[in-house]
Amino acid sequence: MLPRMCVARRRMSFSSTVACAVLVLLVNSSALSLVTGAHWDHAIFLDDDYRLLWSITGQDITFEVQVRTHGYVGLGFSKDGTIYGADMVIGWVDQGQVHFQDRHVKKHGNGEPVVDSSQDYVLLLGYENQTHTVLRFKRKLDTCDVAYDVPITNDTMRVIYMYHNKEPQSPGSLPDPVEAFKQARSLFLTQRINQAPLKPDPHLRTMELLNQDVNLPQGDGTLHWCKMFKLNDINRKHHLIRYEPVFDSGTSASYVYHMILHECQGSSPELEIMSRENGCPCYRADKSILTCNSIVAAWTRGSEGFSFPSQVGYSLESNQARFYLMETHYSLTASEYTWPPKPKAMVDNSGLRLFYTSTLRAHDAGVLSIGIDPNWRHIIPPGQDHVVSEGHCVGECTQRAFPRDGVSIFAVMMRTHQIGRQIKLRQIRQREELLPIAHDRNVDWNYQEYRRLFAPVRVFPGDRLIAECIYDSSARPAITLGGLTTREETCLVLALYYPRQKELTTCHSLPSLPTVINSLGINELVPGSNPVRIASPPELSGMTLETRLISYDWRNNFRSFQYVTRRGSFKPLCWSAKNQPMPGTENLEGFAPNITKSYKLIRSCSFVGSTNVANVFFHNRNRYVTEPETSVDLTGIEHDVHEEDDIDSNNVIEGAARSKVSRSSVTESMGLSGGLATDRPTGTVPKILASLLFIVVLNSFRIATV
Repeated sequence: MLPRMCVARRRMSFSSTVACAVLVLLVNSSALSLVTGAHWDHAIFLDDDYRLLWSITGQDITFEVQVRTHGYVGLGFSKDGTIYGADMVIGWVDQGQVHFQDRHVKKHGNGEPVVDSSQDYVLLLGYENQTHTVLRFKRKLDTCDVAYDVPITNDTMRVIYMYHNKEPQSPGSLPDPVEAFKQARSLFLTQRINQAPLKPDPHLRTMELLNQDVNLPQGDGTLHWCKMFKLNDINRKHHLIRYEPVFDSGTSASYVYHMILHECQGSSPELEIMSRENGCPCYRADKSILTCNSIVAAWTRGSEGFSFPSQVGYSLESNQARFYLMETHYSLTASEYTWPPKPKAMVDNSGLRLFYTSTLRAHDAGVLSIGIDPNWRHIIPPGQDHVVSEGHCVGECTQRAFPRDGVSIFAVMMRTHQIGRQIKLRQIRQREELLPIAHDRNVDWNYQEYRRLFAPVRVFPGDRLIAECIYDSSARPAITLGGLTTREETCLVLALYYPRQKELTTCHSLPSLPTVINSLGINELVPGSNPVRIASPPELSGMTLETRLISYDWRNNFRSFQYVTRRGSFKPLCWSAKNQPMPGTENLEGFAPNITKSYKLIRSCSFVGSTNVANVFFHNRNRYVTEPETSVDLTGIEHDVHEEDDIDSNNVIEGAARSKVSRSSVTESMGLSGGLATDRPTGTVPKILASLLFIVVLNSFRIATV
């Protein structure tokens, strides 16, 4: 874009012409450097015509959208995946002029984004070519605009996007905003696995493990399919460094909910026979012969796959493990349900593609499953918006299994089903609760892939790990039980760690039977009854347990139920790679930990304007990254954290929000910003260039007026 003096004056002196030429050269070179010099940590196609790229530096996140349109485009964030109540940025290019606005959509409005009073997005670049509109902009991860902006955190973010083939006729009104809105896409923005191209490696090989003509379930049915594979050709140690899904067709992609590859210990004629067959429903597999309790790879709907960090790989070697069992869960997405059902291809040959190499890495990876064992004893009452369930990996099990120096967790996959809303991986050391290893307050059951932690978290022998899940059953009229189908519920965390150990691969818990019956107001069951009947108290005598579950007054008894299930006894289930209980853990009885020292998180933006170093540290650490507890020495820092400060509170210091007005008053009155925007120059060279440019332009004006 030419400066006004260079466009307005048709006749200029030679000095003025030179000044304009220098100015144009500097502006264009600056824009060119922005276009060609950007580094993006992540990129994804939200649809065939909309590409999103982003990177995070400190507390800033920079986006670029590349959209196949010459109309307006939008990107935003929503708490529930709808456009209503969303935080949006809208932009378009009109005859070289860039229009860019921070907007929001009213919760109960007509769906049109309106301009924010505080403009918290900064335009860096905007242009259009023959086919696309391109906008580059940045914002703070948390802008502290609590009225209209959505903080970008480690939670699952609902990213919404829109584009239209027309430009606005006036800055305030958008053509057909509801039509322009496409859909929402759940993404991890701050802890996303970067599926970057693999580095050249002459020893890199690939292998595909595929199902064979599996009959897909009808309607909204579900199927767990197990297929055995035999690997003979990996005769020395290799490292698995990446895996990704392989879909037979678009139909298959809508049915496959998750695929989990298990390593089997030892060899037997039964495993050999299974490896020569096409597979079978998992419930038909003889569990007594399956020693397949080590997870190698786990893929869930919405994931692109997983790439191990450069220093870690999963060990593959035929001499150590020759048989691998792939479990595929088929379940049609809710959006695909139709009646009558549409005719579709009803067999599937999907699976996993493995990338492995003989160039070994420093550490062998392992996977530890933590949570509640899928079982009917996991009860979620109906009609409640906040039900807490906990699965314990007790210290007695980690004490027996983990090496003296502990293990380092570097990635986690957190899983619930349809009514899961939050999930947290807690860490208890003796009587102190450390910072959560991971926490997602906005779970999407259709997007539960691995997230790589900002830094590995050390877990020592004796530490307790707890998978804590929060459910919203307010829309369900009947109880929900734990189980494997998507209409049942689960609470599991898969933790990727190193160095690998085989003593402990599954670390679950299950509420004890006394805890379950006490939570239902039952004192005693009739021994050996079928169906199970209640013996006491007298007012329930003779009633079946099933009837009690169905008819229980959950509205009035929920609080007592919740207390008993969280404080009552449970059965620890600590299983090894051979699918057997760890020696010495068979008769363990578990209880909730007695925590005497706990962490405390401060609410968002409460550090603004404060000089308290501890507040700033804890805010930055827990809202946006996950680090090990001992990564920073806090000795001597006073913790100015009060009991009433809560990370989930919506109360924010008013001055923090109001402080935005003064610095954005110009864009506030205009409602838009125009032209090519760039970051303010920093460093010695940009300052010198800016000074030189100012002198040249000033002198050119002086010469022109002589």
